[in-house]
Order: sequence, then structure tokens, then C-alpha cells
Amino acid sequence: MSDWAGKRYWLVGASEGLGQALAKKMSAAGVHLILSARSEDKLKELADQLPGRADVVTVDVSDMDSVKEAADSIGDIDGVIQIAGVYWPFGAKEWDADQAVAMADINFTGAMRLMGVVVPKFVERDAGHIVLTGSLSGFRGLPNAAAYTSSKAGVMTLAESLYADLHKSNVKVQLVNPGFVKTRLTDKNDFSMPFIMEPDEAAREFFEHMNTDSFKRSFPTVFSWVFRGSQFLPDWLYYRLFA
Repeated sequence: MSDWAGKRYWLVGASEGLGQALAKKMSAAGVHLILSARSEDKLKELADQLPGRADVVTVDVSDMDSVKEAADSIGDIDGVIQIAGVYWPFGAKEWDADQAVAMADINFTGAMRLMGVVVPKFVERDAGHIVLTGSLSGFRGLPNAAAYTSSKAGVMTLAESLYADLHKSNVKVQLVNPGFVKTRLTDKNDFSMPFIMEPDEAAREFFEHMNTDSFKRSFPTVFSWVFRGSQFLPDWLYYRLFA
């Protein structure tokens, strides 16, 4: 169990859903939060609800200048949590170029921009905590989800590579891969979502992982076995089953 009292964490993607639920759990543990997203009103509303100290710093992760400006205003932090993301459900036959690029630019490149302003500082002082958010959908390509799954696969590989570089240092890198979480994003889906979790339940899993020294957690556990196991299937069998 980590000692959270007084630690400063930058939570990017805090305005609703999983990010909002995680903010409440971390604040209750004594963390001084810097809440970021694009919506200042939602962030201020959340900050007023939290039991601990919380500052609001708006940021657009699709804009490098915005990310740099936010990082400069925040100053030194103990950790950063990347949750910001967008999602639209479509595949190759209903391709939407604008939405596809937005998912790539916010979900993956947004995470890369964020790492660009925190990783060098953490490495220089040999201290820090990085938590990136992937997805069960990122383990292998899925039908009707090319843009989203590839954006999340990119985040997962980013986390793996950072961990490979930093696991022998004092910079802690972790990856969280949730399944379906009931939010405004999953409300867009018109298909069955097995093992769908409420944000509070997913946030509990998320924060529990942050209290460990393990690199990766994928949940719900039973559901994650399907996706993790699919990596070991030969292509002919995988696409017969999943596509």
C-alpha cells in the first residue's frame, strides 16, 4: 500500500466517467490532485465535491502547446495518470475519417504528448509515477473497431516500452487495461457488452493496481482471459472466431 497523503498527481481526463470516479478515490486517500480535461466547468464541479485539495488546469491533449502550458503551470508532480480519450464505434465499412483521426490524435498521440512533458523530468530526478490507460480491445485487432483498438494498442505498447526502459529506476510505470465501463462513450454502443462495469467499480480496480508494484492489470479478470488468450491463437483460427 502506498502512502498517498500529500502527493501531487496530475489526472488527465478527470471530467467524467472513470477519471471522475478515480479522482474521488484518490482524493479520499489524501492525494493533492491536479484535474485536467477540456471542460473547465465539469472540472470545477468535481473539485468542489472532493474531500481533499484539488486544482483545475484545463488542457487539450491534441494540442502540444496546451499540454506544455499546462505542465509549466502545474510544476513538479509525483505522478501522472492518462485517461483522456474519445470513442466512436465503427469499422472499415462505415469509416469516418475525422473520427478515426481524432481517436488516434487524442487517445494515442495525446498520451505521447503528455509523456513528452513528464518523462524527461521524472528521468532527470529519478522519481515519478506514470499510469497509462489501455484497453482489453488493444490486445489484438477486432472487427468494427479499427481506429479505436489501434489507438489503444499504441498506448499499451508505449507503456510497455517505457517500463522496459525505466523498471530498474525509481520511475514507476504502470498500465491499466479496462474492459467495458459504463460511460457516455460506451453508451454509443448498440451491441452487448459482457461484464460491463460501473465507473466506481472500475476505479477501485484502477486504484488498487496503483497501490501495487506490478506493471499491468487487465480487468474484469475473467473477461480479460479472452483477449489475452487470443494473442496465442494462429491467424486462421483467431479471425474465424473473432471476425
